[in-house]
Amino acid sequence: MKIKLCGLFREEDIRYANEVQPDYVGFVLAKSRRQISKETARRFRALLDPSIPAVGVFVDADSRDIIELLKEGTIDIAQLHGNETEDMVWTIQEQTGCPVFKALRPEREDIGPWLSSKADLLLFDSGKGCGRTFEWNRLKEIHRPFALAGGIGLDNMEQAVREVHPFLLDVSSKAEKNGYKDLETMRELVKLVRKL
Repeated sequence: MKIKLCGLFREEDIRYANEVQPDYVGFVLAKSRRQISKETARRFRALLDPSIPAVGVFVDADSRDIIELLKEGTIDIAQLHGNETEDMVWTIQEQTGCPVFKALRPEREDIGPWLSSKADLLLFDSGKGCGRTFEWNRLKEIHRPFALAGGIGLDNMEQAVREVHPFLLDVSSKAEKNGYKDLETMRELVKLVRKL
């Protein structure tokens, strides 16, 4: 079981991640209250423990910008949250040799065509950073590793693992208190995942 702590947007968030050692961190490079610039992502990557992969989160971004950040090592993985195509997934992989995660919203779109995608991991979410769960039973028939996002936290992680067995739990808003990442909550999240 893996955990990604997403939406790090302050220097202290990077320090917290270095301390708690999640499997991945996420830098949001799309419009969001947690959005950071490419320059900030570069600075954060330099501060981040090099053993923790950084995932860049994009929504309908120009593939050239994504490829640039991957090639220079600012991010290690691209996570696509918009209307990107299978061709775009393949192009990024081919030009960088880096993994690509593709986010899908089972409540709003047909995920069937994506189940044979070349994406390294499919991520199922309820929306773009909305922080709420969806009907997980929609995922019970999926026979490839996937990530689960959307309202995941200490209160429901064990249930998520028991019900749908995700490869990766992606946590953002529930790693926060008052809208900011919280060290103790992050520590507890990682500790719990290590037990699952």
